[in-house]
Amino acid sequence: MYIAAYLVLIKDGKILLSKRKDTGYQDGNFSLVSGHFDGAETAKQCIIREAKEEANIKLTLDATNEVHVLHQLCPDKEYMGVFLKTDYWSGTIENLKPDKCDELTWFDLDNLPSNMVPEISSALENIKNGIFYSEFGW
Repeated sequence: MYIAAYLVLIKDGKILLSKRKDTGYQDGNFSLVSGHFDGAETAKQCIIREAKEEANIKLTLDATNEVHVLHQLCPDKEYMGVFLKTDYWSGTIENLKPDKCDELTWFDLDNLPSNMVPEISSALENIKNGIFYSEFGW
């Protein structure tokens, strides 16, 4: 099983999305700043590291909270995704992984792009509705 952390970063009613590029999965579609666990790290430590590596976003442990867990079955693997939200960060947001991300863009929470990664769209809808756990692809 693979484990990934996803950043739910909201500012003024908008959410930061990352457009996937050359990853081999859902390229051209929008997702969240995210990444796989490196091992021997918590979900919060993982998203703090990934946010810094991918977007120059500096987070703190105490300002980052789990808001959703997604258990997903893919054709060739199983995933557990931990979604973490924060309202407080520092750093100038910039795309530090242009080889994997076409753009980082703020979208109105009520007007997300139609080309979203399906499981991310589902998870965001569940978060909006206060649902902490969901399954996708089973």
